[in-house]
Amino acid sequence: MLMPSVKPLGELENPSEFVARHIGIGQADEALMLSVIGEASRRALIEGIVPRSIARSQGMQLPPAVTEAAALAELKALAQKNRVLKSFIGQGYHGTHTPGVILRNVLENPAWYTAYTPYQAEISQGRMEALVNFQTMVTDLTGMAIANASMLDEATAAAEAMTLAKRSVKAKGNTLVVSGDIHPQIIEVVQTRAKPLGLTVKIAMSGEEWDNLLAGDDYFAAFTQYPASSGWLQDWTQDAAIAHGKNAAFIVAADLLALTLLKSPGEMGADIVVGTTQRFGMPMGAGGPHAGYMACRDEFKRSLPGRLVGVSVDVHGKPAYRLALQTREQHIRREKATSNICTAQVLPAVVASMYAVYHGPQGLKRIAQRVAAYTAILSKGLAQLGYTDTHHNEKGVFDTISLHTKEHTDALMARAVAEGVNLRKAWDEYIIISLDETTTRDDIQQLWTIFAPYGQALPTFDAFEKGVEPLIPTDLRRTSDFLTHPVFNSHHSETGMLRYIRALSDKDLALDRSMIPLGSCTMKLNATSEMIPITWPEFANVHPFAPADQLQGYQLLDEQLRAWLCQATGYAGISLQPNAGSQGEYAGLLVIQAYHASRGESHRNICLIPSSAHGTNPASAQMVGMQVVVTKCDDNGNVDMADLQARCEQYSDKLAAVMITYPSTHGVFETTVKELCALVHQHGGRVYVDGANMNALVGVAAPGEFGGDVSHLNLHKTFCIPHGGGGPGVGPVCVVDDLVPFLPGHAAGGLAVNGVGAISAAPLGNAAVLPISWMYIRMMGADGLKHATEAAILAANYISKRLAPHYPTLYASANGHVAHECILDLRPLKDTSGVMAEDVAKRLMDYGFHAPTLSFPVANTLMVEPTESETLDEIDRFIDAMIAIREEIRQVEQGHWPQDDNPLKNAPHTATSLMKADWPHPYGRDVGAASASTRAQAKYWPPVGRVDNVYGDRNLFCSCVPLSDYAGD
Repeated sequence: MLMPSVKPLGELENPSEFVARHIGIGQADEALMLSVIGEASRRALIEGIVPRSIARSQGMQLPPAVTEAAALAELKALAQKNRVLKSFIGQGYHGTHTPGVILRNVLENPAWYTAYTPYQAEISQGRMEALVNFQTMVTDLTGMAIANASMLDEATAAAEAMTLAKRSVKAKGNTLVVSGDIHPQIIEVVQTRAKPLGLTVKIAMSGEEWDNLLAGDDYFAAFTQYPASSGWLQDWTQDAAIAHGKNAAFIVAADLLALTLLKSPGEMGADIVVGTTQRFGMPMGAGGPHAGYMACRDEFKRSLPGRLVGVSVDVHGKPAYRLALQTREQHIRREKATSNICTAQVLPAVVASMYAVYHGPQGLKRIAQRVAAYTAILSKGLAQLGYTDTHHNEKGVFDTISLHTKEHTDALMARAVAEGVNLRKAWDEYIIISLDETTTRDDIQQLWTIFAPYGQALPTFDAFEKGVEPLIPTDLRRTSDFLTHPVFNSHHSETGMLRYIRALSDKDLALDRSMIPLGSCTMKLNATSEMIPITWPEFANVHPFAPADQLQGYQLLDEQLRAWLCQATGYAGISLQPNAGSQGEYAGLLVIQAYHASRGESHRNICLIPSSAHGTNPASAQMVGMQVVVTKCDDNGNVDMADLQARCEQYSDKLAAVMITYPSTHGVFETTVKELCALVHQHGGRVYVDGANMNALVGVAAPGEFGGDVSHLNLHKTFCIPHGGGGPGVGPVCVVDDLVPFLPGHAAGGLAVNGVGAISAAPLGNAAVLPISWMYIRMMGADGLKHATEAAILAANYISKRLAPHYPTLYASANGHVAHECILDLRPLKDTSGVMAEDVAKRLMDYGFHAPTLSFPVANTLMVEPTESETLDEIDRFIDAMIAIREEIRQVEQGHWPQDDNPLKNAPHTATSLMKADWPHPYGRDVGAASASTRAQAKYWPPVGRVDNVYGDRNLFCSCVPLSDYAGD
């Protein structure tokens, strides 16, 4: 007989160990929170919040939860199904060495990867300095006036350049002239983006055809690549002048490493320059994430899409960084926007900028010179073997040579793979070879061996030991300086670099320090075990266009993750290609559009969108050529069903789609969502359910079951991919069964194109971060995922209830409950104290917290989302801080402190400002520092005071700040 204390083996093995590590609320905490809310159980709470009409009838069919060690072992076995060959494919993806000091202290460091988008400038100074370094790096190398930070990848950057040019130039034509020797995936994404906008892409497949197209009068921009995809170089000065003579723009996709040796596009007259920073230290990762870039002439700067970090001043006159121009134009221009980008690729951009800081201009030039020298040596050796580079004698090359191998092409390609090498086949009888930072002498010897006829003597390095002239024409060699700012010339030792990275991260407030209670953005735990696999060589060192049989691990990862996400959403099919939520929205609307076209109903172009919708919704609809009609919301923030019905009837024969967010943007489970879906279907439209709030649905309700036709997911929200300071993201598009045939294809990546072409540069988008979501689902299992949803809803209702006497919740269901977030109404405080929601947001910094979402979706409110990852102690610490701030507001209301001189209006308080001899304020320094706050952890000191937004926009400056400007405080 077993002793009573003996436990079953299953309990001892504890396969669901991770669930308790992910969910911060224990059983005792849950009981206390439920008592505050006034509910008997978690189940009773959920049943009173989630409408029974949409509740899941059965659970998700997912593999049972396993331990962290078991999940890592299983994923390792899957990763090892990838074959990591030495890739000389190029095509925008290259081998690179991530310096160890950057790998460990940025890419693998939660101080950097758990940070949020830097909307709150005062607690984001570190990563914004790194992004200004990025912008300076790009402008210096491209020779352009201004650059953003950053774009999603090179191909989507090119597509954004197209629409930027169309909007900015005087030319009236609707044609984009494109060189045929641009990377195929770039052309494909540009074509996808151009079609719904009614733009024509004309591809020149020869120099003569290019010249003829440039001589025409029907184009608004011309687009080329430098160096070309197959390697050749050209001075584009005259071509740019011809385009300018037609009032058109000249766009160049340029390689930044090459630009350390080459005349810059800016010096040639380019108007917009785009590209990728991947080879600046970011592994290939089967296609991403990598930071794309865009630089442009000064006249275009106020139309520049994406993020732009500018320099302003704080209240003490000290330089301070901030997001300039509020450049997310989709929130300003909405249905008139030309871009729907809401995120960037901040973490990869930081890696790239740190790579440039660490190596400096001389280090980058040395790397480029070595690549160019090896390319020349390879080419000369191949010439000895009877192979002639088709370009270098005529035009010159940097790192890529193109060989006309005729009938030997397939045999040489096969021989290369047998030797562990990937080459690129082009135009049936050419082989293209691209070298990179990781290329060694042994690699070149191996390439000679592959191409050498059997028995022929191989070339040697003997003749090149004293150096070799690069194959770059003299008139194309760079003479202008770059990266002259001290930041790029001061941190070349590992000690110096380590301290610089640490100094920047110390300025920021990320999830590794405290709760980030942002509504809608779901800042949940990015567990270490989830993050570990992304730098495994089997995932990191794979080229996205390697032969399919080398990508078996990624293919299995894709299949399994899509199947699991289908279970979570109730949809029938998913594409993981979109590399941001905004791109998933765009892809989903293209799917709907393609569906209607397949039925002979291309005239359906009306998209109904509630007035409360996230700004990317109308922007995405505009980008696919739909006409946006805004529908009303009622006083409780719900979709006004009467107005929606009237619009459906008004546009019945033209209705394409309705876009909703569920739970609503106001943080409430609307009870009429099934009726809404049925109404739209009755009029022939499809229902797009924005997946931004999926953290309130997983396991309890599924959009694909309650009537949604299409959704995108934010894997960087609900499924634990980190926000990374504003990116990377992944935005899978999910569809019901009859829409599956129209999911995005990718011709360059070997995926058939049926209705929608490539959305992203790589067929799996940001493939390298997909293991994070795989690990999360594998370790949580169906029960754990459902528990997480319920814990998030519990935490939000606990905060709403406890703060109700101090800050009423603006929207709630009939029983007073909210979904997984709540909107705190601060609007009455303006009249009683002059305090605005922004003042509370800034004051929370003194208490060591990132602010909740500010003034969205309602002005002068705070949207709070605690997520399931936070402990009760941390949630209570936030609540206590909010209550303490309310008491400070009361001091203003009672006249003890002036409305224009109090701790909220002066927040945040820097250590330097508190130590000044002169203290003119009516409250004590200890009050300013919030030093008496309860539950205080190690004090976080904001590095700058409140930043002047107006000054920053009026005096737009987006490059590294001269050190002299930092003198004094």
